[in-house]
Amino acid sequence: MTAHTAALTARARSLVGTGGPTEGSGWLEHVLGWTLVVVVAMLVTRLGWF
Repeated sequence: MTAHTAALTARARSLVGTGGPTEGSGWLEHVLGWTLVVVVAMLVTRLGWF
């Protein structure tokens, strides 16, 4: 890896969020996660899969 590509890689990593625990959006992630759980449960119940 050259110095130029190393610098570009470091910059790209600093700009792109991975959704890891250091993002600071814990409450939003929990709300969206539980919303997805409820929607999937409603879909499964409505379709009669279980």
